[in-house]
Amino acid sequence: MENRLPDPLKVIIYMIKWLLITAILGIFMGSLSAFFLTSLTDVTAIRLEHTWLLFLLPISGGLFAYLYTTYGGNSSRGNNLVIDQGNGGNEKIPLRLIPLTLFGTITTHLFGGSVGREGTAVQMGGALAENFARWLKLNKIEREILVISGISAGFSSVFGTPLAGTLFGLEVLAIGKVRTEALFPSFFAALFANFVTESFNVKHTHYQMGAIPAWNPSLFFKLLLAGIAFGIIGWLFSRSIVWLKAWYAKRIPHPVLRNFIGGAVVVLVAVILQTQRYLGLSLPLLQDAFNGSAHPYDFLGKLGFTVLSLGAGYQGGEVTPLFEIGATLGATLAPILHVSVPFLAGLGFIGVFSGATNTPIACFVMGIELFGGQAASYFFMICLISFMCSGNSGIYSAQKVEVKKGILFLPILGRISRQKEK
Repeated sequence: MENRLPDPLKVIIYMIKWLLITAILGIFMGSLSAFFLTSLTDVTAIRLEHTWLLFLLPISGGLFAYLYTTYGGNSSRGNNLVIDQGNGGNEKIPLRLIPLTLFGTITTHLFGGSVGREGTAVQMGGALAENFARWLKLNKIEREILVISGISAGFSSVFGTPLAGTLFGLEVLAIGKVRTEALFPSFFAALFANFVTESFNVKHTHYQMGAIPAWNPSLFFKLLLAGIAFGIIGWLFSRSIVWLKAWYAKRIPHPVLRNFIGGAVVVLVAVILQTQRYLGLSLPLLQDAFNGSAHPYDFLGKLGFTVLSLGAGYQGGEVTPLFEIGATLGATLAPILHVSVPFLAGLGFIGVFSGATNTPIACFVMGIELFGGQAASYFFMICLISFMCSGNSGIYSAQKVEVKKGILFLPILGRISRQKEK
């Protein structure tokens, strides 16, 4: 019967179907994100008022490692489980992933772990979407599309960027491939989720890049150098977390003990350095970067504490720390390159993120959503250079590599190699 319908009517039915599905998904995801963001604000205020809470970080880490090990099943795979399902994996995303990652992340922030927000939102969105899809008895392809839409809804509602959220869900699954068949549902899931989150009076902070300079050859080469630096730092961030996780897993196989010791290391380093500047969300780092009062070593401090926290297995995301690492790195490079500090901080904000996640288009659009379109060409240049310089592996190990970066150069390199052999 459906095949006999005229094409315009099929399209209308398709649109109505996905508008209804994504509206329901957006209501639930937007509400969860509103609760999550409000909770993070509250626990951050509590931690700053009671700095001794840091010493309980190892206990909280051990507790949630026990909960994940005992009750979580495959929930411990986190973002990678969601990405696998978006790519057509055969596992199920259990609903219990939502309370585990939600309260695990809130607790990590309460006790000072240096983690972000996006990972939790993506996992909640993916878990909601897949279970909703199974309840609706959608087919396999439709379930994948709804999981992608859940990723977009989670990202959008946490950062207030529905366009970047849409593209992030489409782009993060694989390098060199974008799931355009999920474009319509992903956009409306991202849009609805953000509407709902903002309806709870949740505010997203925006920063100003100041005056945007005109293009000139000198500025081009300065930004080329900055983009390379952003890509290298994005690579260093992602590889460091992977290496530390593997190192901990090899030497401390028991996850509860591993999280406890990893948390103790974070506490010990904070005590030795006599600072809590880089713990929790560390949002003041962004304000300092844009107003020119950041320390030259802030990007290293935030990178180090985040690697120690996520490498030990603590719950949370990577993206907010990437924003802070990038913005403070940009602020550090600006005087060296003789470029405006807020301008290069804004480029670093999205540049390091692009390199570490391999999502240059989403990062480019995020730059426009957050800072305006006047600097669009600069955003695109920085995102592409950082993306190209960060290797083929990012912070998500489940991200597929459909087309390797630099593939166009392989035939040339092959010919050079053969000529040398002759």
